Amino acid sequence: MPKSDASASSAASPELMIVAKNLTKRYGDFVAVDGINFEVKKGESFGLLGPNGAGKSTTMKMIASTSQRTDGELSILGKDPNDHGPEIRAHLGVVPQQDNLDRELKVWENLMTYGRFFGLKNSWLKAKIDELLEFAQLEEKRNSKTDDLSGGMKRRLTIARGLVNEPEILMLDEPTTGLDPQARHILWDRLFRLKENGVTLVITTHYMDEAEQLCDRLIVMDKGKIMAEGSPADLIKEYSSKEVLEVRFGSANNKEIASQLEGIGERLEVLPDRILVYTDNGEGALDRILAKGLHPVTTLVRRSSLEDVFLRLTGRSLAD
Repeated sequence: MPKSDASASSAASPELMIVAKNLTKRYGDFVAVDGINFEVKKGESFGLLGPNGAGKSTTMKMIASTSQRTDGELSILGKDPNDHGPEIRAHLGVVPQQDNLDRELKVWENLMTYGRFFGLKNSWLKAKIDELLEFAQLEEKRNSKTDDLSGGMKRRLTIARGLVNEPEILMLDEPTTGLDPQARHILWDRLFRLKENGVTLVITTHYMDEAEQLCDRLIVMDKGKIMAEGSPADLIKEYSSKEVLEVRFGSANNKEIASQLEGIGERLEVLPDRILVYTDNGEGALDRILAKGLHPVTTLVRRSSLEDVFLRLTGRSLAD
C-alpha cells in the first residue's frame, strides 16, 4: 500500500512513534489531561491505566488525532496532529471499546467497506481481506452476518478491521471487555503476533493481568496526571513487595483488627472486604498473625501484581 509523507517523516526518527511533552487538554475550567510527558517506541506495546476519569480516553483521542490538545506538544509519526490529522489517521488503526460493526453486512463486507474509507482498491482489498480473516481465525465465518458471531469473534473482526490499512500504530480501547477467559487468551495471542510483526500497540485496559501480559511499558494515570511509568515488573518492584498476604476477618472486623497487625510486613492496605499485608514472606507473615491468637476466616498468599501498584498510587480500584 502506498505510504504518505507521515511514513517518510517518521523514517528520520524510526524509534519514536509518539512523543508527548507537557500534553494538556482542558474543557473550560476542567483539566482532563494535565501536562503529561511520555514516548512510545516503534514496535512497543504501550499501556494507559487508570480509573474512570483519569484522562486515558482523552489522551487516546489526542493520539488518534480526533481531538486537538489545548497546550503542550504532541508528535505522531513525526507530525503534529493539530496540523496533519488526516495524514496521521491514514496510518492508525483504531479498535473502540464497543464493537461498532455493521450488523447488516457480512464479515468480509465489513472489512471491504472499511477499506474503501481509506481509498484502497478492491483488487488490493480482496487479498488483504483473505489475510485478515486468516489472522482473526474467521475464514469459516466469511459470509456470516455479524449478528451471528460470538462476542470473541466480533472482537477479532473489529481488530481485523482496524488492520485493513496496514497501520503503523494500532490503538485498542479496553480490547477484551466482556469476553470469557478463552476468548481473551485467543485475542492476546493475536495481539502478540501483531507486535512480533512490528506493529506498535497503544492499549487502555481495566484488567491488571492483561496489562502485565501485553504491555512492555505503561503509565498509570489519575486525575489527568501520570502517577508512575515503567514496565510492569519494574513498577511492581518499585511500588510493592514481593508477596501479598490477603486475610479476611469479616467485613465488620477488618478495620478494627488491622491495628493489631501493625509491624507485620512492610505495610498494610485495609479494604472493605479484606486486609492486604505487603511482605517478602507471606507465609511468615501469616505465622506471625496466628501467633497473636488471631484467626482469619480466609487467607491467601500471592505474588504482587499491578493491582497492588494501582492501589498504592491512587487508593482506588480500576473499577471505580
